Amino acid sequence: MKKFIEEFKAFALRGNVVDLAVGVLIGGAFSGLVTAFTEDIINPILALFGGATSTEFGWTIPIGSGILIGKFISSVINFLITAFIIFMIVKALNGISSIGKKPEAPAAPTTKVCPYCKSEISIEATRCPHCTSQLEE
Repeated sequence: MKKFIEEFKAFALRGNVVDLAVGVLIGGAFSGLVTAFTEDIINPILALFGGATSTEFGWTIPIGSGILIGKFISSVINFLITAFIIFMIVKALNGISSIGKKPEAPAAPTTKVCPYCKSEISIEATRCPHCTSQLEE
């Protein structure tokens, strides 16, 4: 049981898990902000064009319910705003994390071209396996 608790502690305190928890909390708060923006600012603007509140825009079905297109449009706007802002945040964080990193040096070549038959061969070869020509150093 002690080993299980130690493993769980190591898992829970890893950077990725903590980052995920912070992201979920911030995402929940941000989602509320975007929902309020959509309902309080975007929907009234859409209501100017539709005549009624945008969430009530739709068609009534004979069984007493309705197809609320306005509510769907509201949800789509919420999603697009949230996705765009998250994209911008991730893009900014990627840009910040790449500052100060040195570009990786290109790997040493492992092949060369035979001067006689133009085949690609190992860099350590002294004779071409394709045309059997003796290669110069």
